[in-house]
Amino acid sequence: MEQIENRRSIRKYLNKKIEKEKVVQVLESARLAPSGSNTQPWTFIIVESEETKEKLSIADHHQEWMMTAPVFIVCVADICCRISEGIRLDENSPEPELKLIIRDTAIAIEHILLEAEHLGLATCWTAWFEQDAVRPILNIPEDKYVCGIITLGYGDEAPNQRPRKNMDEIIRYEKW
Repeated sequence: MEQIENRRSIRKYLNKKIEKEKVVQVLESARLAPSGSNTQPWTFIIVESEETKEKLSIADHHQEWMMTAPVFIVCVADICCRISEGIRLDENSPEPELKLIIRDTAIAIEHILLEAEHLGLATCWTAWFEQDAVRPILNIPEDKYVCGIITLGYGDEAPNQRPRKNMDEIIRYEKW
């Protein structure tokens, strides 16, 4: 619960390199995430190149603050794990299997966020982009779906927790 309670979306990072072992450990936490039918639909692209990070931050709605993070983790869902015929997917695709693939990859992404917090690192899950803007930067095939770009580093800010709904607002018993 400590990591869950303390995790924040950080948009300002220290100019400090992350130890390789910590990057590997956050990715190991994602590798161990559960997925429906054990499909493990995720692939993670580690980006440290300033040039590539800049292109991604521009594609991600020109969010300049992203450039303060030393590492980006681009989280990609493999559509082929559930949809065998090669199809092109984007934000408007109606395929129901897409929801399952994104759900499973989102679980792995949350593992990254919580393990990073556990290791004293900070993150922000960004997704203010179109698939066609991000895919070409990293040569991602059209049958893959980018679920998010995670900024990773040592935080240089400590925002307060944002308001959360009360339990009685979000829980129902037996029916709506």
